[in-house]
Amino acid sequence: MTTPPTAITIMIVDDDRPFATALASALRRRGFQTVLAHDYDGAMAEAEAWQPEQAVIDLRMPGRNGLEVVASLRERWPTLRVVVLTGFGSIATAVEAIKLGAVHYLTKPTSVDDILAAFERTEPVLLDTPTNHHATPLDELEWEHLQRVLTDCGGNVSEAARRLGMHRRTLQRKLARKAAVPSRRKPDSR
Repeated sequence: MTTPPTAITIMIVDDDRPFATALASALRRRGFQTVLAHDYDGAMAEAEAWQPEQAVIDLRMPGRNGLEVVASLRERWPTLRVVVLTGFGSIATAVEAIKLGAVHYLTKPTSVDDILAAFERTEPVLLDTPTNHHATPLDELEWEHLQRVLTDCGGNVSEAARRLGMHRRTLQRKLARKAAVPSRRKPDSR
């Protein structure tokens, strides 16, 4: 990877402080300036103070989530290039992140090189998963995400649909369809 121009500042917004610090150190070793924030308010304050050109934003944080951070940052600084990171990839959140202006959406774990390559993309990519044959298919990731949100809502389908930004009937159909279809994963042949 080539050495970046000295003026590029990357803001990292992640409530996992050890991860954010490690990522910042790796980026600094590659010649980037870094700024850390651990929540929505911190991200807005640091962005105002430092005017970063790029931002790596975790999706799940206490309080206002990463999508809200993306929306506010892109509204205030439309040229800011944003990569969203998450340990819980789903089609719905990937689409929402791209609609809000993120240039890429990566699932953890990912490498510093993958993050830097994501900033260089000219076309948004909805979801990157590991490129091995054991990668979880997107429909299974979406199913897991739907189940997680439904559990967080105490089984209340209407509330889960509201949080997911979809119509209640759509969520019910997705849940019913997946429950009726057995998993397509092939058993391990040993």
